[in-house]
Amino acid sequence: MKILITGVCGFVGSALAEWLLRWRAGLSITGIDNLIRPGSEGNRLRLRKLGVTVIHGDIRSASDVATLHAADWVIDAAANPSVLAGVCGTFSSRQLFEHNLAALVNVLEFAKMHGAGLLLLSSSRVYSIPVLASLPLRMDEDRFVLDETAKLPAGLTLEGIGSGFSTAPPISLYGSTKLASEVVALEYGEAFDFPVWITRCGVLAGAGQFGTPDQGIFSYWINAHLRRRPLRYIGFDGTGRQVRDVFHPRDLAGLLDAQMSCRRAGGQRVYTAGGGTANAMSLSQLTAWCDTRFEAFAPAADTADRPYDIPWVVMDSHDAGRDFGWKIETPAVDLLEEIARHAEDNPDWLERSRL
Repeated sequence: MKILITGVCGFVGSALAEWLLRWRAGLSITGIDNLIRPGSEGNRLRLRKLGVTVIHGDIRSASDVATLHAADWVIDAAANPSVLAGVCGTFSSRQLFEHNLAALVNVLEFAKMHGAGLLLLSSSRVYSIPVLASLPLRMDEDRFVLDETAKLPAGLTLEGIGSGFSTAPPISLYGSTKLASEVVALEYGEAFDFPVWITRCGVLAGAGQFGTPDQGIFSYWINAHLRRRPLRYIGFDGTGRQVRDVFHPRDLAGLLDAQMSCRRAGGQRVYTAGGGTANAMSLSQLTAWCDTRFEAFAPAADTADRPYDIPWVVMDSHDAGRDFGWKIETPAVDLLEEIARHAEDNPDWLERSRL
């Protein structure tokens, strides 16, 4: 089998390549990456040692994609992953749409030309911000939890958010590019008869992730805590009770592997995947873990609201478990320990991963 991975030198793309090569005999992987992210060059060298063919190119360029050899499957892991992209930071709104949506057309034309299946990595941030912001929550010591006595909105269970949750706008500029990408990919697959699987991912994390405050938050928090860099609990009364679930790319690789092996035509094509309630934690809980693993270090409280921040996002992976026999294999504590060891071994990691 031949696989093309876009964004192959990013954290997720490189990890998927590594784990799929471990599991599938006779697998050939080619990846393309524009190498604009600090740290990408190191992943290129590591991937080449694993036997991955790495192409320095940009999927926004149709001519760059046209030079790629045929593949059986494409894993689209190339995107700007920050929900603040286009609003805050160095990326403009135009660049966000060029990276996350316009570039996908070139990838879809590649799949159309070669009859390749597409595995599109989407996001938990395609969901309606007003609905997420109004979830029935209660405070449980150092975190928010769902109020099990309240009526839950459609698409939400006590296990988390499923694919049927509202995607009504506003969902952020970033979320809109991901949701639009899903629709366009499904239409291409239907029109030109190639399989498309879409996975709306929760927070992915692990050793080697490029950590910044608005993306790679678990890696950033652990590295910054270890080095006594300024940390802030932003919004929600500055308490750090906001909750996310986290999972490892090797677990995601297991789901993608199962999707590539599935020959089902039609039916559900959009799935949610994440660490679930077992791997969910608040920033306050993450700080407590860091205090125990390293030394105590208190973040500052910043009560100012920030665009698109929401108090609780946990993904319900029930459908993926039902249809693909998939489940999380990596507990959150193991994932955090992996990041901590990497942080200790790489004292300059925050500088190396800074945009």
